[in-house]
Amino acid sequence: MIELKSAAEIKKIARASQIVAQLLQELKGRVKAGVTTKALDIYAEKRILKEGGIPAFLGYRGFPATLCISINDEVVHGIPSKRVLRDGDIVGLDLGVIVDGFYGDAALTVPVGVVSQKAIRLMQVTERSLYAGIEKALAGGRLTNISHAVQSCAEAAGFSVVTDFVGHGIGRALHEDPQVPNFGPPGQGVRLRVGMVLAIEPMVNMGKSDVRILEDQWTAVTEDGDLSAHFEHTVAITDNGPKILSMI
Repeated sequence: MIELKSAAEIKKIARASQIVAQLLQELKGRVKAGVTTKALDIYAEKRILKEGGIPAFLGYRGFPATLCISINDEVVHGIPSKRVLRDGDIVGLDLGVIVDGFYGDAALTVPVGVVSQKAIRLMQVTERSLYAGIEKALAGGRLTNISHAVQSCAEAAGFSVVTDFVGHGIGRALHEDPQVPNFGPPGQGVRLRVGMVLAIEPMVNMGKSDVRILEDQWTAVTEDGDLSAHFEHTVAITDNGPKILSMI
């Protein structure tokens, strides 16, 4: 069941989302060669607690960390560890925060030092596909208008969208109805309504869309070993169009 949020509830989601946005920018500045992914995770947890929030991912369905950190061919749900970032890596940072019982969620992918032009283009296109989807998050429209916009943007650039993972509603729970696919024809799915809050999150692969899960039962990687990028915003549907809550 899809829950429509009141203005007061959206403010609470926005508060959590703003903390996410701020910390992602701080983490972006700390992504450097020689840094371990565990160090980034420790930093994120401390900062969330300092802001009065609760890490949304830590312990969620058994996930063992605050941050999802996915490197190069890792698509999503990478677990922080002693792994050291290297020049040329691209790093997906996915973060969730709970404040006053409401969730915020966002993600971005950033380079470590100098990366290939192909990697830069992948990140640019993935972010552009996110905003293409957000533009279609309009009251009265259909859910798959978002999906089709994301897919069209990614595929026009020669990339592929991941179909095994999708975006989602968000509010009092991290994952709520409806699911928000990053693929499909327009004009289908539920009709979008004012008060819906969605986590829109394209995952785009440089090669084929196929993924597999590693033995840790969390980390998803591209089947062909090629690069993947991930961007996400928490977005409210309003009378005045989509409002990005996870932006500073």
